[in-house]
Amino acid sequence: MRNIEAEVRREQPALPPIKITEDESRRLSSLANSTMNLFPLVAQFLARELERATITEENDLRGVVRMGSKVTYRDDETGTRREIVLVYPHEANIELNRISILTPVGAALIGLSEGQRIEFQTPDKRTRGLTVLAVSQ
Repeated sequence: MRNIEAEVRREQPALPPIKITEDESRRLSSLANSTMNLFPLVAQFLARELERATITEENDLRGVVRMGSKVTYRDDETGTRREIVLVYPHEANIELNRISILTPVGAALIGLSEGQRIEFQTPDKRTRGLTVLAVSQ
């Protein structure tokens, strides 16, 4: 029995705690709900992330990924570092490293703090891990 439990834990890594403001949670929840038909997988992922987030005050979010944050993260598989700005879909521009919250990476990053790592599933069913290295507003 213990081997099965250990196997399940290995397949389902514990998700790191995340924080978000009430206003941002409300806006992003509305966005996820309104795009469920267009982008079902990422909208569902974003909605799940928002459901598990701790609602907190603005002054408790230093070093936390928020909308508009400049984020440096590492792709844990390749070791590649990338600097992006997390934005709403209408502001996204890959050439300017402005990544939409409605991408798997964007939804995974929201609410994480510097030093936290998250694993998530990509649309092609691969597991991807990211570590947040730096966050600025």
